[in-house]
Amino acid sequence: MDKWNRELLDKYCREYSVGIVGFAPPGEESLVGAQLKGFPLFIHTNLRLKDAQLNAASPILRLTRSGETAWGPLPGGDWTIFQANHSTYEPLAWAHRDSLDYPANKSPLATVIQDHGRYDGIQRVLFGSGLRFWLHKLLLLDSLSYLSHGQLSLSLNRMILVDVDDIFVGEKSTRLRKDDVMALLATQQRIQALVPGFKFNLGFSGKYFHHGTAEENLGDDMLLENVDRFTWFSHMWNHQQPHLYENVTHLQLDMALNKQFAKDHGIPTGSGYSVSPHHSGVYPVHEGLYEAWKRVWNIKVTSTEEYPHLRPARLRRGFIHRNIMVLPRQTCGLFTHTIFIERYPGGREKLDESIQGGELFQTIVYNPINIFMTHMSNYGNDRLALYTFESVIKFIQCWTNLRLSSAPPLQLGERYFQLYPEEADPVWGNPCDDQRHQKIWSRNKTCDQLPRFLVIGPQKTGTTALYTFLSIHPAISSNLPSPDTFEEIQFFNGKNYYKGLDWYMSFFPTAKNESSRYLFEKSATYFDGELVPRRAHALLPRAKLITILLSPARRAYSWYQHTRVHGDPVANNYSFHSVITASDSAPKPLRDLRNRCLNPGKYAQHLERWLSFYVPQQLHIIDGEQLRQNPVETLHELQRFLKITPAFNYSSHLRYDPKKGFFCQVTNEDRTKCLGKSKGRQYPPMEDRSYKLLQRYYLSHNTALVKLLKRLGSRTIPQWLKEDLTDTVMT
Repeated sequence: MDKWNRELLDKYCREYSVGIVGFAPPGEESLVGAQLKGFPLFIHTNLRLKDAQLNAASPILRLTRSGETAWGPLPGGDWTIFQANHSTYEPLAWAHRDSLDYPANKSPLATVIQDHGRYDGIQRVLFGSGLRFWLHKLLLLDSLSYLSHGQLSLSLNRMILVDVDDIFVGEKSTRLRKDDVMALLATQQRIQALVPGFKFNLGFSGKYFHHGTAEENLGDDMLLENVDRFTWFSHMWNHQQPHLYENVTHLQLDMALNKQFAKDHGIPTGSGYSVSPHHSGVYPVHEGLYEAWKRVWNIKVTSTEEYPHLRPARLRRGFIHRNIMVLPRQTCGLFTHTIFIERYPGGREKLDESIQGGELFQTIVYNPINIFMTHMSNYGNDRLALYTFESVIKFIQCWTNLRLSSAPPLQLGERYFQLYPEEADPVWGNPCDDQRHQKIWSRNKTCDQLPRFLVIGPQKTGTTALYTFLSIHPAISSNLPSPDTFEEIQFFNGKNYYKGLDWYMSFFPTAKNESSRYLFEKSATYFDGELVPRRAHALLPRAKLITILLSPARRAYSWYQHTRVHGDPVANNYSFHSVITASDSAPKPLRDLRNRCLNPGKYAQHLERWLSFYVPQQLHIIDGEQLRQNPVETLHELQRFLKITPAFNYSSHLRYDPKKGFFCQVTNEDRTKCLGKSKGRQYPPMEDRSYKLLQRYYLSHNTALVKLLKRLGSRTIPQWLKEDLTDTVMT
């Protein structure tokens, strides 16, 4: 870093008590005793090291527990070690040279060092390599906590639930025998001494009870003899994936069979938790599953690996749908095909690597709540699951100060959404973008049943006219009308979003030749909805966006008059000028009307939000005045943007109606079909003082819009925009 920037950084750190975490990257050449510029600190590089230890006296250690040695070579051969010549430095971690000619009794070498700040007033923690070594990952967490004075600290509490899916499901000779059940109980008892409240959580499919060998059937019996020593959850009676049931009644009957089996065999049925085979129906959501779960089992919580996607695991999230909490679910590296260690990918060494600081260990370190998916077969045979969980829990207790505990799923769900309340609202992704999701998606849905473009508004700019004109096109189809909002579904910006993807897709018709169809949706309230761009992009990342812009002042006045016509008591009791000049201390209904008049007209602000998710090539802006005066050319330009071929000739299908004052659809040579009576109304002219006030109000927004249009490559600026800006400047 150059001197000026270095001095600026140091000044900032001293004034605000900010520490620095640094890493010594490997170099091409080896350095021996090289001094770090400006510090009484020397480094040696490109070393091979082994047998790491921690400084038990270091004040940094919080999550990390010292006292043990991580035996064996450290990953990589390009380590940097530190030698200090000042009391400000204190080693945090050591290791030994991994060399035959290096004396075993020689002092260890510092791989991580703490600078207490006594030399230049700045505290630091310096790492002699990257984060390939698992122990350094723990030390990084502790360093961030220490240097931030606790502001960047993770809680030390971790909760663990281990689901054992498919109890009673499995081929003969792979299922649990009596000695396996005894081992399961013995391991559970040992884990309970380390993890308060721990019980294995067994998911059962009753149809397959006693479907093993004679010895395995005795294992089934022993599980039920010890039914109270486990927790239980409902699976599916026949283990079929719920998304394959198009008829909810059949799905309920299947669940009812499993519930009756539970009652007949003394299995508790009130856990409020269930897991679906292969995560089917949980996400992507199959509404029939949620409905049947509620009716038969009163399910309140479930879990899945699939939201928003299986990988990477660190990005998994929870959500709530139909009052059922969906928790993120983790994997431990054991699946149905890994029932023997020789079949484990990478063998015993790879499994131990995951346990001893690797993926499984890190999963528990970084996730406050861990729900692991396992299968019955890994509790028999080589008993890999028993070995895996007991080993990783012991390793965590050896190397960390984490406080492990367990609780029933309902408590875990409540705790999870206390920690992450912002995750409660789902974000529906596109199942067509993930092969795994397509496999567990309802068979009566197709990827072509989603809109290819959206007309996003804003209101009172001509969106209904555009919707009508587009519907004339033989290759374009709109959504089916909504009984509540007429032609608009209003899915992405309101309560309808929580009805789910199945509800949304029910508005889009299927056709024999889907490839020739351009499905679209028009909801004018999408334009200025804060959550809409993110939600729309999650589901429709490749969709085109159509927006219409008019003078924001005239749009605001038109909206006010629209609400008056529809009997809004506030609009009928206040003049337009009173509405747009209402203060923040005015009654809430008046403020709400003011905001609905004014906020959508901040065009640049809202377009920038859309452009943070969609690329400019997906956005088409229509001049509302041009749409009114020359809809034929406007629609031809839109067809070119949408790349619709062959092009539809609108000139023979639209005609100007002098009585209405706008273009209407030609039904035959003599007649036209126009929009309803509510369209094209003549309102009293806006007061001049209101118009001038709004021009001043929108000046900065209109200026930003001009800059945005130029950035987007627009060759012409709408005439209304020029007039609004010119009149404002003259005023």
